Amino acid sequence: MSRPPLEVADIVRAAGDAFIERNRHWLRWKHVKVLRAIARCRTAALGGHLDACTRCGHQAISFNSCRNRHCPKCQIAARERWIAARRRELLPTRYMHIVFTLPHRLGPLVLQNKKVLYDLLFRTSAETLQEVARDPRHLGAEIGFFSVLHTWSQKLNAHPHVHCVVPAGGLSLDHTRWVRSPDNYFLPKEVLRKVFRGKFVEALKQAFRDGQLNFHGDLKLLAQTKTFAAWLRPLYRQDWVVYLKRPFGGPAISGPLHPSRGHFQPSSNFFCGWPSHFPLARFR
Repeated sequence: MSRPPLEVADIVRAAGDAFIERNRHWLRWKHVKVLRAIARCRTAALGGHLDACTRCGHQAISFNSCRNRHCPKCQIAARERWIAARRRELLPTRYMHIVFTLPHRLGPLVLQNKKVLYDLLFRTSAETLQEVARDPRHLGAEIGFFSVLHTWSQKLNAHPHVHCVVPAGGLSLDHTRWVRSPDNYFLPKEVLRKVFRGKFVEALKQAFRDGQLNFHGDLKLLAQTKTFAAWLRPLYRQDWVVYLKRPFGGPAISGPLHPSRGHFQPSSNFFCGWPSHFPLARFR
């Protein structure tokens, strides 16, 4: 496969230093370490080795990889292995592709509190799916799924959201049979939106009360209780984005999880939402 005309490493080399200087108020050493690794990956800076053909004797220099799990070059093999493992665990049924997206208003807060807010995003989206699916008015079943975090959009703007791959059905509440959803319906989008919004905002309030949130730069005033409460109110008045794709014939995992659509880290940005007693699949 030929090298693309422009890679992430090229962007980091051209604008990385300026980016670091502009964003020192929230960047940590680990962020800088990742940028440096991406910029140096497969260049003379990391050294290299000489490859030689045992038949014709042709020689070529190959530069070493950084092996950083955030590097888009080094994670390709890991991504393919992860997707292959997920394919082996799929159930013989239709699947849904569901996306939960945080409002743009939360973007600056997310950048300063990534670990806390990404965890809330995983947890509240999972709880939303499980709660709505258990409701007899909708599906009346315990569902399983897995979620993958994407942190930016195709234009590389901050855009935190999780992609969930969900079987179009689940285990009955008494654990005796499989409950299949109708061909043209799974879970109501409007209900998912409202439940997700309520769960995330309440979890965010609790994180504030527990002192888990950091506020720097333009967000310093949000550290005050009344200011933070006022800042949260508009979130209740807007519709949160929950995207549901109609059941597709086969769960094309490589589509929603393709690295060009966001940030992919099999080791940390993955959440498994299968019930522990689910007899038809097992995730490790």
